[in-house]
Amino acid sequence: MCGIVGIVSTKPVNQAIYDALTVLQHRGQDAAGIMTDDNGTLCVRKNNGLVQDVFRNRHMMQLRGHVGIGHVRYPTAGMSSLAEAQPFYVNSPYGICLGHNGNLTNTEELQSLLTQQDKRHLNTGSDTEALLNVLSVASTFATAIYAAFASSMMFTKPSPLDSHLCGLPYFPSQPIPLSYFAVLHN
Repeated sequence: MCGIVGIVSTKPVNQAIYDALTVLQHRGQDAAGIMTDDNGTLCVRKNNGLVQDVFRNRHMMQLRGHVGIGHVRYPTAGMSSLAEAQPFYVNSPYGICLGHNGNLTNTEELQSLLTQQDKRHLNTGSDTEALLNVLSVASTFATAIYAAFASSMMFTKPSPLDSHLCGLPYFPSQPIPLSYFAVLHN
């Protein structure tokens, strides 16, 4: 399972996210990434490797902003490649980025719907990229990112491993969050 962190502050968040990812490093050693919002401009650094190897001082200086998310990846689905390092970003209809921890059991179905029905281009086979695009498509018709998240849950099916999130039992007749994730929206 991956490690994720999201911070909103009155001060720059780059160092706090870095520190949190260092503490979460045991949750994933494959890749690390940070995305921050600098007054509407999304700044990103992600790469394969450990947190200490991915982020140098020059990278940290570019991660400006008071809002941000971070991710350390332990691949349970998809491939171990730079293209699947998180957070992911999509700019249509407006910028949304996502760091996700969990597995979707209907990724192929979502990918098919997104590419054929919604004419979305997917760069990877990642379930997180599919989920981000579902959020993006849903947000086209929503007035807030919360509404987009709620509507996207109708399309997702949690895996048995994600059945006790937030201490809630999973009942198939009730939609519940399938995993923990952080969303940054500008």
